[in-house]
Amino acid sequence: MEFLSQRTVKSILLPGGGIVLAAVLLLGTNWSALSAANINFFYIAVFIAAALLSWRFHSTRIVFAAVILLLGHHAMESYAQGQIASAGAGRIAFDAVALLIPLNFIVLTFFPERGSEDRTLGWFLALLFFESVFVAAVSRPGPEPEFLHWSLIPSYHWRVPQPALLIFVAALSLLLVRLVQRHRATDSGMFWAVIATWLGFQAGGAGKTGSAYFGTAALVLASSIIENSYSLAYQDELTGLASRRAFNDALLRLKPPYAIAAVDIDHFKRINDNFGHDTGDQVLRLVASRLAHVSGGGEAFRVGGEEFTILFPRRTAKDVTGHLELLRMNIESSSFKIRVGEERRKLARESDRRSAGARKTKRRPAADPEARPGAVSMTVSIGIAESQPKLRAEEVIEQADQALYRAKQGGRNRIETATGPRKIKEARRKSAQL
Repeated sequence: MEFLSQRTVKSILLPGGGIVLAAVLLLGTNWSALSAANINFFYIAVFIAAALLSWRFHSTRIVFAAVILLLGHHAMESYAQGQIASAGAGRIAFDAVALLIPLNFIVLTFFPERGSEDRTLGWFLALLFFESVFVAAVSRPGPEPEFLHWSLIPSYHWRVPQPALLIFVAALSLLLVRLVQRHRATDSGMFWAVIATWLGFQAGGAGKTGSAYFGTAALVLASSIIENSYSLAYQDELTGLASRRAFNDALLRLKPPYAIAAVDIDHFKRINDNFGHDTGDQVLRLVASRLAHVSGGGEAFRVGGEEFTILFPRRTAKDVTGHLELLRMNIESSSFKIRVGEERRKLARESDRRSAGARKTKRRPAADPEARPGAVSMTVSIGIAESQPKLRAEEVIEQADQALYRAKQGGRNRIETATGPRKIKEARRKSAQL
């Protein structure tokens, strides 16, 4: 199941889960003995770090989330004057802020990640204004509004009121669904920041422990920016596979014996020309999803446009041939349908491009007149090579590329194994002549 895949579990747990777990362990032992000055320094430092990193990397949702946590916690402490009582303005502010923070995280889930700060900033500032007025209005002297503390669960002893708990559960559920679907570090950061915030409320909200948990939430947000930057550098954004940079790093750690498979989508340019680049992207994602689940202990990388490489540590070419054959057949049996609406939009875009391109000398080739909306199938050609004595990894890759070339020349949709080491020079010479 995709939900239980290694990538999904890793994207959920790291790094936010580790940070929250460490905070829980430390606050239960050594950290509780730290002075208020140390806690305040940590608190201020991580919020500044979260704000600066999210601003530098144009992460709109993370900077807004950090501001919400900071203002919410500050408002709660201001009304509580350092300690949450069982009644009074401080308790009302506690219940109101506990309701509003997860509700804001739900709203932020639908904010764009970047590129539209000017449009979203106005809405965000308006949201903060109305919420500030709301907290000030409900925290006036008098009885607490019923909607902040109505009860559905009997014998309920948690500090977070039940309406706020319901919103916390809704926020966590929404963020978890988005995290499983998209595997984005920022979604993971917001998910674990909500959990750390809930722990902060459970710890009393105000005081050293509450401030430490809110600071932990800010630290999780800051770490998600760093993790997201790492993912952009080492993960292909379109397919979700590891990128060429990750492939180069993996080669440095690779030790014999190992096998390398070079994989190329057959007639990919024809798919792009006939159906458009949107369909080509769908083909890449579909093939990548099959490569990501290759058996035999292989790890797939996207190293070029329609070119992929699979590394098999501690395997020989003979060991992996059967696994790659299953992969080839799985891809061959895969297909998807092009919707008529999408085809209409594609034709409209092509018409616009033709009108705009009348002033250009270079024009896109006309689409194949036989291309029709319907099922699009795909195949791949695969070349396999294995480690050899006195051969560097780059030479093994070259052997796999030569085998891939023979698979293409032999009719495509097939697997070829590299020639022996005594024929390498001959294969290179033939490749140079072609």
